[in-house]
Amino acid sequence: MSGNDIIKNRDIVIVGQQPWDVEIGSNCKNIALEFSKHNRVLYVNSPLDRITLLKHKADPKVAKRIDVVHKKADGIVPIQDNLWNLYPDELIESINWIKNDTIYTFLNKVNNKRFARSIDRAIKKLGFKDVILFNDNDIFRCFYLKDLLKPAVSIYYSRDFLLSVDYWKLHGEKLEPQLIAKSDLCVANSTYLANYCGKYNKSSFYVGQGCDLEIFTNKQGIATPGDVAGLNKPVIGYVGALQSIRLDIDLLEYIAKQKPDWSIVLVGPEDNEFKASQLHGIPNIHFLGSKPAELLPAYINSFDVCLNPQMVNQVTIGNYPRKIDEYLAMGKPTVATRTEAMSVFEEHTYLCNTKEEYVAAIQKALDENSPELQHQRIDFASSHTWENNVKEIYKAINAVVGL
Repeated sequence: MSGNDIIKNRDIVIVGQQPWDVEIGSNCKNIALEFSKHNRVLYVNSPLDRITLLKHKADPKVAKRIDVVHKKADGIVPIQDNLWNLYPDELIESINWIKNDTIYTFLNKVNNKRFARSIDRAIKKLGFKDVILFNDNDIFRCFYLKDLLKPAVSIYYSRDFLLSVDYWKLHGEKLEPQLIAKSDLCVANSTYLANYCGKYNKSSFYVGQGCDLEIFTNKQGIATPGDVAGLNKPVIGYVGALQSIRLDIDLLEYIAKQKPDWSIVLVGPEDNEFKASQLHGIPNIHFLGSKPAELLPAYINSFDVCLNPQMVNQVTIGNYPRKIDEYLAMGKPTVATRTEAMSVFEEHTYLCNTKEEYVAAIQKALDENSPELQHQRIDFASSHTWENNVKEIYKAINAVVGL
């Protein structure tokens, strides 16, 4: 991609689900930081809603929002050069429980108007002009913002299939397709979500995913953790939350019973279904519990093969699996469930449809592993930077509106 494709000296307003002051990272915070290298960016927190006000007013984060709403504090907070965070100064109503479409639509318009007024005041105060509006997967609070703010370009960013969650499904099944359709373009971090958006807007693009892989890079020589060192080889491992809605418990049981000489190592917190599962009675399955993030590279490095034994359902099918990048960044052979989102990893992983294929693929991964393949995996993962992700977003914008 040429330097001419990079968008520079524009004013970008980012709205979405995750406020800046939530400690956990998010795609959109990283994208905002990347945007701000060449543009002025206003990152807008979600507005304070009435139920949160009533239930959590003692929370320091909520108290900050209350002060802004009451005009006791400035809602515009500088983060770094070219990047500001906005705490909206208007309160919105908590309405998602309302099932009547007419009433809900009326109140959602009211909420959107309040939110838009707050953003518009900040835009004028900062002197933003001809803004690019970037909506991070917020269907309801941002549904009318294109109409109200009249941006030069409106972009819908899809990074999760929200309609698999009841909260979003109630009104989202109707509103999300409409929001996708009226946006100037849509960008998505998985091929599944890009194709989903493409049903409603032909200007929909897969733009990939950025990852923070620094802690997983050049760590191939670190020592094996003590709770793995004594296990029988080969070690077949998974790192991440053990959630039954995402991971296939029956598949793990099948692999372990088919290959009792393999050590199956699971690193991460368990949900109740995992805790109650028969996996705990299988001698070659080892639950090691949660580990600090800085120790995860050592565990991944101790695995002979890494797993991502996903269930295929609405929750998982469209999600970009960052875990795979972490495995590949350490050069590890990786076996995973075949999904549309996993198609971008096909040349560097072993993808499976059935439990029988899993056992065969793990054996193949063990047999074929080589320094050359390890370097290819590392090189591939290293291409998934936030810089490259944002360049693809710029490329998509230019393809549609030619800024």
